[in-house]
Amino acid sequence: MSPAHFPSPDQRLAERDRPTSRPVMRQRWTHLLFLHWEIDSALIQSTLPDGLTVDTFDGKAYLGVVPFFMERIRPVYCPPVPGVSWFQELNFRTYVYDAHGRPGVWFYSLDCNQWLAVKTARKFFNLPYQHARMSATKRDGVLTYHSARLGDDIRQTFHYPTQLIDPIVADPETLEFFLLERYRLFSVDRLGQLYSGQVHHPPYRYQHTEISGFSTWLFPLAGFDEPKTPPVSTMIAEPVSVHIHPLKRSETSL
Repeated sequence: MSPAHFPSPDQRLAERDRPTSRPVMRQRWTHLLFLHWEIDSALIQSTLPDGLTVDTFDGKAYLGVVPFFMERIRPVYCPPVPGVSWFQELNFRTYVYDAHGRPGVWFYSLDCNQWLAVKTARKFFNLPYQHARMSATKRDGVLTYHSARLGDDIRQTFHYPTQLIDPIVADPETLEFFLLERYRLFSVDRLGQLYSGQVHHPPYRYQHTEISGFSTWLFPLAGFDEPKTPPVSTMIAEPVSVHIHPLKRSETSL
C-alpha cells in the first residue's frame, strides 16, 4: 500500500465544493454544539480501519462530541414525514484522511432516538448508529439536552446556549476550520471494505461559547478513557440545510 499523503490546504477547501453526484437525501441540522478534546494521535490511529490515517492540526489529534437536532430528513423529491423526519442525534467522532489525502470524519458512534433512522443508516451507510432515549428542553436561551443509550444506565446531559450573537465563518488553516469544515465521512462494511460519502451545505457560521454542563460518557463507551479536563474547544453553530450524497467504495491505496 502506498503511504497516504497529508491533505493540502487546497484539498481541504475543495471538500466544500458541491459534489458531482446527485444527492439522495435532504436534511437540516440545528442547535449544533461542538466539543473537542486533544487526544494522542497514536491512540486514535490504533482504533482506525485500514485505509484511514488520523488527521492532525499542528501535530495534535482530536475527539469530538456533537449533540444536535436532525430535521426534515427525507429522500430527495419527497416531503418530510411528521414523527419520522425530526429527531435528536449525538455523535462521537475523530478526523481522518484516506490514501488520496481526502479529509473527513470517522464516527465511533451516532446515538439517535428514531428507530427508522438507526436501521436505515446501519444498512445503507454502514454507520454505527445506536438507539437512545433522548429529550431536550429550552429555557431562557439555554438548551438542556439529554441522552441515554439503550442498555446503558448513564444519562448524558449538555447545557448550552442556542442563540448566536456574532457568528463568523472559519478562516482556512485555522483550528476552527479543521474541526468544523468536514464534508466527507468514511465507513466500513462487515467485510472491512472502506466507503466514502459526501455531504454538502454552506460553511458553518459559528462562535465560541461557554457551557454550564457536558458529558464525557461517550469516551468509555467507545473504549477511551474519560478526559479529566474540559474541552479545548467549545463552539455552537447556526443551522444548515444539507444534501446527502451516496456512499462510494473507497480505494485504500493509490
